[in-house]
Parts: sequence; C-alpha cells; structure tokens
Amino acid sequence: MKFMEAVRIALRALAANKLRSSLTMLGIIIGVAAVIALMSVGQGVQELITEELQSAGSNLLIVVPGRLEDAQPGDPRARRPSNPLTNGDWMAIRDPLKVPYLLAVAPEADGQATVSYGKTTLSLTITGTNEDYPFVRNFFPQEGRFLTSEDVTGEARVVVLGRNVAEKLFSPDIYPLGQTVRINHIPFRVVGVMEDKGGSGFRNFDDMVYVPFTTAQQRLFPYLRSQRGEPTLSLILVKVDREEHLKLAQAAIEDLLRERHRITFLDEDDFSVINQADILDIFGSITGVLTTFLGGIAAISLLVGGIGIMNIMLVSVTERTREIGLRKAVGAKRRDILLQFLVEAMVLSLIGGLIGMLLGFAGAEMLASLSEDLRAVISLDSILLATGFSLLVGLFFGIYPALRAAQLHPIDALRYE
Repeated sequence: MKFMEAVRIALRALAANKLRSSLTMLGIIIGVAAVIALMSVGQGVQELITEELQSAGSNLLIVVPGRLEDAQPGDPRARRPSNPLTNGDWMAIRDPLKVPYLLAVAPEADGQATVSYGKTTLSLTITGTNEDYPFVRNFFPQEGRFLTSEDVTGEARVVVLGRNVAEKLFSPDIYPLGQTVRINHIPFRVVGVMEDKGGSGFRNFDDMVYVPFTTAQQRLFPYLRSQRGEPTLSLILVKVDREEHLKLAQAAIEDLLRERHRITFLDEDDFSVINQADILDIFGSITGVLTTFLGGIAAISLLVGGIGIMNIMLVSVTERTREIGLRKAVGAKRRDILLQFLVEAMVLSLIGGLIGMLLGFAGAEMLASLSEDLRAVISLDSILLATGFSLLVGLFFGIYPALRAAQLHPIDALRYE
C-alpha cells in the first residue's frame, strides 16, 4: 500500500466519525496550544528582562561597596560598609593606565531627600553624579542639558529632573527650565528634564533627580563620609568599550581596589564588581529553565491526548475487524495493515497539532496583551517542538493498535461478529 493511499483511507475513516475524531484530537489540540503559548510568553519575558537590563546601559560594570552576600534589608546608612567607596576610588578607576578598555566612569552618591516647588513636596531618591552619566546609562535630557564638569567642580546647585518629577512639580503652563526647586530646603536651579525612559526592573528613571555628586556629598548628604572623613559613593558605574573586554576590565578594577583598600591575599574583598553580562546570563538561565518547565507541564496534556488516540484506535481496530480480514483475504500484507492504522493515528495527531498551533498563537498574543511591555515571541523552535512532539505522540501511541490490527488472522477476522 502506498503512503498517500494510506492517508486517503485514514481521512475517510476519520470523516466517518467526525465527533469521535474531534474529541480524540482535543487532548493534542490543548497540549500543542499550551506548549506554544507558554513557551512564547516565556521567551517574551526573557527578552523583556534583557531589554530592560540593557536599557540601563550596555557593557556595564557596577562597583558597589561591601559584599553582595552580606547585604541585609534596611536603611543603607545603617549597614554602610566599614571601608566604602570614595572619590579616590572613582578617580583611580577612571585612569586609563590602571584600568584599560574604559569609555566612561560615572560615580553615584545617592540619598533620600524632599523636593519641593510651591505647595508640592515629593520624597525622592536624589542621585549625585557627573557629566558621564547619560552616556553610561544611555539616558539623555529631552529639554535643557545635563550636568557638566564645571557643575561638578564648582559644587553648583543645579538639578536635572526625571520626566515624572517634572510633571508632578510643575503645572502644564509652567516651563521647568530656569525654575528654582528646593531640595532639603536648599534652592536648586532646574537646568534639564530627562527623556521618558521608564523602569529598568530595579528603579524607575523617570522618578529620579540628578545633582552634581560633589554638591550631594557636601550640601545634601554630609553623612556620606568614611571613617577618615572622606566623601563616599554609593556605587561606581563603568562603561567598557566592548562586551568581550568586560572580564578584563573587571579583573583590573578588582586588582586596583584590593591594592587601594589594602586587602591582603587571605582577606575577602570589601567591595563587589557586578558584570552586566553575568546578570544577563543568570536571568537568561532562570527564565530559560522556567520556560522549559512550563513547556514540560503543558506537554503532559500531549501525553494524555496520546492515550486518547491509543484508546480510540483500539476501538477502531475492534470495529473494523471484518474490514481487516477482508483486506487480508484479497492480498493485503501485514505491513499494509500496519501502515494503514499507523498513518491514521499520525494523521489524527497531526491535524490536532496544526489546530493547536493556531490556537497557541492566539493564546500567546492574548497572554502577552495582559502586560503593556510584554510581547509573545513565537520562535521556530517552539513550533517544531510542539508539532514534532504531536507527531511522535501519534506514532508512539498508534504503534500498538496498528500491530494488533496487523496480527489479526484473516479467517478469525472474517468470522468476527
């Protein structure tokens, strides 16, 4: 028996029992749809996390004081490390002779403060930084300008507002640039408003306020001092020229800070250098495992659908015993009967897989629409996995009924009532 003839016979047999065939395919349809929908949304989550991390700056190294594993929730000032990062550390890191492959280095001196204009008062995080911050963070002013090196050197009382902050402080008929706001009751002149950026997964940049880090250390947060009275930093952002140089630059920074902090060979570091590429890999691994796990759970329904196919094929073999005996009596061989019922099981599974694929696309888009930033990523891998697995289910669960049909003796089959 030719393969295409077996397909035509299978389609006629399925059409003769439309309701039974549809109910049998339901398990395959649900399984394939669930696998494609969940894997597509899982990959969409993975891409969203990657984009948000990269939107906060690409090729980044983040130097923070203390060891990450020792961090505890609470007030940062209450758990400030005994040997924090200082302005001297920032100046040493930005030296190209000590740390190669760097494009820019931006310090951050962060603290909480009240920002007020007129009758409006907001409690916000104030970030003290320098002129390199926009380049490092890929985040630029939409109106006015950012901080300059002259602002940093002169400890100028100038401020750049995030988009949300500007909208909350000023009514639509007031132009923010040139206005005077008060930070902890100290007057600052607004010189810029940042572009609309949103959150990066860790903070919302539109709610940030930027001042020169020297001004933050001297006027706003005088408690930012080391035990020796040096101004300290919350963290240091380092932008590297190429991703493949991140590890080399990280090693150079670690060696430099160990030397500056007088850390001996046996002592643990009192700082941490976070590699953005490592963070992306970790998040990618986590979301990849979760996506596979969700797909595996959805694949269970494919197995249930396969059991349904086996069940209905066994019923079909019983119902068509006389037909099998007649085919064998006129010359059909065992392999012809085997192929006939095996193809029928696979056609049943394939049709269910195709319908499930279409429903999976629709389900993925529907799930993605629940979040404004999330989008479904329908990859060829998920399509091939779902449809291929549905075919394998049809093949695997169709083998036993097909063998049972092929092994029937023609005389016994013809006598079957």
